[in-house]
Amino acid sequence: MISCEFVQYQEKTCSLMLTTQRKKTILEWLARDGQVLAGALAVSFGVSEDTIRRDLRELAAEGLLQRVHGGALPASSAVAAFSERRTLESSGKRAIGIAASSMIASGQIVIIDGGTTSAELVKHIPHSLSATVVTHSPTVAVALVDHPSIEVIMIGGRLYKHSIVNVGAAAIEAMSHIHADIYFMGVTGVHPTAGLSTGDLEEAYVKRALAARSAETVVLASMEKLNSASAYAIGDLTLAQTIVVEGLNDPVLTAALETAKVSIVRA
Repeated sequence: MISCEFVQYQEKTCSLMLTTQRKKTILEWLARDGQVLAGALAVSFGVSEDTIRRDLRELAAEGLLQRVHGGALPASSAVAAFSERRTLESSGKRAIGIAASSMIASGQIVIIDGGTTSAELVKHIPHSLSATVVTHSPTVAVALVDHPSIEVIMIGGRLYKHSIVNVGAAAIEAMSHIHADIYFMGVTGVHPTAGLSTGDLEEAYVKRALAARSAETVVLASMEKLNSASAYAIGDLTLAQTIVVEGLNDPVLTAALETAKVSIVRA
C-alpha cells in the first residue's frame, strides 16, 4: 500500500518541477519578447495571477528580471561594483568611448557622467582639445588632470560608491547654474517602453537634472544595457537625442529604439 506521506512527497516534487519549468519558460519568453505580462502568463500556464506574481517576485530576488506594473522586463546585468566592472575588458565600451569623444568640439561645455563607459570616453579625449568638462565623477575629474587645455568643474555631494559619482541635493543645486552643450549619460538600462534607468534613486534624480541642463544628451549604452531595465527610471527614451551603441549589436536590439525617433550611432 502506498502511504499518504509518499503521495504528498510526490505531489510536492511534481509541484517544484512545474514551478522550475514555468520560471525557465518565463525567462525564455522574456528574452525573446523583451517583456512579459502577468495576466497573459497566467492564461498561458493555466495558473492564477497570484502564482505568476510569486514566480516574478522570486525571479526578481535572484536578479533575473525587473518587475514592473503588470509584469516584468529583462534586468540589467550592469550592477556589479565599479571596481569589478572596470577590470572587465570590453572592446565594445572602448569603441563607444572613441565614438563619443569624437562628438566633442573645441570650446564646448561638456558634462560627463560616471561609470566604466564614461571612463573609456575620457581616455580618448585628445590632449590638445580645449573645452570645459563638468562632472560629478571624481574618477573622470582625475583622469583629465593631464589635459592642459581642459578646465574641469567638479560637482560635489554624497559619494555613491557603486558608480563613484556625487549625488544628493547639493549636487542638484550646483547643476542648476550650468548650461552645457552636450551631456554624456551613463545608464544601466535602455528599454523601448521602460526608457532609461539606473540602480539608485538619487543617481536617477542627478542624471535627469544633468539632462535638463544640457542642449543635447547622448546615452552611452554597451550591449548588456540594451533591452533591459533597472529599478529607478531616469526618463523616457526621448530624454536623449542620441544613443551610442556597439557596432556589432544585433539590429533587433536597436530597432525598437529607432522607432522612438532617437538617433542611434553604431561605434
